[in-house]
Amino acid sequence: MEPKSRNFVADSNRALVDPVLQGTLAKLAGGFPDARRDAVSRLPEFDALRDAARDIKDEVLDNLDAYLERFEERVIALGGHVHWCRDAAEACDVILGICRGAGARTVTKSKSMIGEEIAINEHLEAHGIEPVETDLGEYIIQLRREPPSHIIAPAIHLTRDHVAETFREHHHELAADRPLEGGDALLDEARSILRRRFLAADVGITGANMLVAETGAAVTVTNEGNAELTMTLPKVHVVVASIEKVVPTLADAVTILRVLARSATGQDISVYTTFAAGPRRPGDADGPEAFHVVLLDNGRTATLGNEFRDILRCIRCGACLNHCPVYGAAGGHAYGWVYSGPMGAALTPSLIGIEHAPDLPDASSFCGRCEEICPMRIPLPALLRRWRQRRHEARLGSATSRWGLAIWAFVARRPALYRLVIAAAAALLGLAGGRSGRLRRLPLGGGWTDVRDLPAPEGRTFMRAWRARNHEPLEPAP
Repeated sequence: MEPKSRNFVADSNRALVDPVLQGTLAKLAGGFPDARRDAVSRLPEFDALRDAARDIKDEVLDNLDAYLERFEERVIALGGHVHWCRDAAEACDVILGICRGAGARTVTKSKSMIGEEIAINEHLEAHGIEPVETDLGEYIIQLRREPPSHIIAPAIHLTRDHVAETFREHHHELAADRPLEGGDALLDEARSILRRRFLAADVGITGANMLVAETGAAVTVTNEGNAELTMTLPKVHVVVASIEKVVPTLADAVTILRVLARSATGQDISVYTTFAAGPRRPGDADGPEAFHVVLLDNGRTATLGNEFRDILRCIRCGACLNHCPVYGAAGGHAYGWVYSGPMGAALTPSLIGIEHAPDLPDASSFCGRCEEICPMRIPLPALLRRWRQRRHEARLGSATSRWGLAIWAFVARRPALYRLVIAAAAALLGLAGGRSGRLRRLPLGGGWTDVRDLPAPEGRTFMRAWRARNHEPLEPAP
């Protein structure tokens, strides 16, 4: 997927005036967040589990090489193969080689953000192999040639009418006048089409929520069962995962699973949680003849050694997206690449470079909700502040913002001048607010006042109020 993160400002502005998108995003505000709150309330030890999950991932990141090597040993011992890939191009070539070796013409694929990151579908199509997404949301957006707009709900930006229109456009073998008004009808049609694809596939590609070093197993978490059909029906199963997905033991994987589903969808556990390890063994009822794991770096090693390392704890639950006011207003496509929301704003610059995503660090109100609900306790606002600093140091921001920050810094370093300027500005804005006490227009503040009034300052400045509260001498007002 070609990054378009440079267009965040323009794309988010378009999203804000798209009535259909705003309608679909409005439904998100009370869905996943409410379900998460209810699920967490039923588990008194949830915060203790978050601490344990964070500590597990920190231990992994401290000893990543050892755990990856242990995982590789277990996979090989079970008859599988491990492929180490530095970047997307290497991973795509390895997967293409596996598919060609299997004589594959059709590949089924379970939802995988890593698959989106390396653009494996486009690579396979370019070489004459048809990839078929089997997650319902991913299948819909594949037909529409759109990227996912959410980590766990890739088609959340679409309505039922969009889906019905898409199915009529692509499912030519079905009657043109068939009824597609209800959700059940759409599901039944998708199931009938995909079942044939499952049975015809030569290779199945899945991602992995975790890789267990102790057992060599890849863990997948879904609610549709499509990952299980993808990994058991074809003769070859390919797991694609980034290197930070490894965890030490089965017990550690279970700890993370206990916070994953609750944070993502508000479930105690997802409908299908599967541990796949190696190819079919004698006596097994099903399973692939060959098992491959493609381990992808693609910038993770560099991130491991710098100040943004904490983002590698992310388990892709999507909770930060569900609770973020910026994502809730702009949607996922505005972020311009695979990952959206607060985690995407923090991770994308690490993977593609801040020069290709200079505005993403600003995609936050710094309300702190993302950090508050993150099951891995990732300090997302702090990471975004660091990216803002990196961008400023690289002189990637606009000249206006750089001059504005320079003026602000000049004033802020001089306390007396700062108090004078703030007091004068508060007085002037208070007068401008008039009897209504609100500002309908504000120079340099159009992003706020175009859609809402700004309360005018009233009374004393914060610093004067603070001094009065602490009985410090008040300086005369200017």
